[in-house]
Amino acid sequence: MTGEGSKRDRLRGALQRGRDKWADLRPRVISGAVLVVLGLALLLSSGLWLRLGVSAVIGLMMWELARLTGWRHAEFHSPRHPVLIGILAGLVMLAMLVLPGDWPMALALVPMIAGWPGTHEHERPAYLLLTLAILGAGYALVVIREAMGLPTLLWVVGTVVAADILGYFVGRRLGGPRFWPSISPKKTWSGTVAGWVGALVLALVLVLAGQAGWAVLLVGPLLALAGQFGDIAESWLKRRVGAKDSSDLIPGHGGVMDRFDAMAGALLLALALLMANLLPVIGG
Repeated sequence: MTGEGSKRDRLRGALQRGRDKWADLRPRVISGAVLVVLGLALLLSSGLWLRLGVSAVIGLMMWELARLTGWRHAEFHSPRHPVLIGILAGLVMLAMLVLPGDWPMALALVPMIAGWPGTHEHERPAYLLLTLAILGAGYALVVIREAMGLPTLLWVVGTVVAADILGYFVGRRLGGPRFWPSISPKKTWSGTVAGWVGALVLALVLVLAGQAGWAVLLVGPLLALAGQFGDIAESWLKRRVGAKDSSDLIPGHGGVMDRFDAMAGALLLALALLMANLLPVIGG
């Protein structure tokens, strides 16, 4: 009887572990569907609406970054509040996108300087680098949308989404060796490689449909890799400050940074490729 009882206990334990493994799937799917609708609305917009939407997202990400790097801990408090940093960063992003010439790029220094006093001294380099990355990603989204067209931007976004979805399901299903356990313990090599494969398949579909040249077969997986490193960069920061999520704004997904960290990495690489005339045009 004892053997039968222990066998049942092991079975219950295995079933519970299986439930725990997928416990966050339902809120992730619901929140993901809402994010898809809002994201498509943003990508399909143009002009001032596009700039306002991007600025709002950037403001939320900077609010989370300010909390993670300083104000989240009482002992690091400053009279300034992360909400003010978020508002300031959103306004700076909007100015960078609407004002003519190159000089508005210098406005990126404003949230960096304003956030410096309230950031813990150990996290100041991370705050400065991630502020540049966040503002750069917002700028890249608008530039790619208007310089390369909606299909190219949708390809960049779709590459990140495909890599993220495949990485999540394959990594959870197959498990295996961790990609970078000291920084992102949940990421596995199986999920990482699945993300590259997803990016490659999407690129191949575009080539076979006559919507892109063969260069996308190389650039697609590179964008997926850049997105994965964007995710790893945020995971590194969260581990440093002892946070599970950047915030709890999005049920099942954490915060805005948690959802758009990979997108930021891919957009930054896409902008660099665009400046070097190496970003493929989709549908052109």
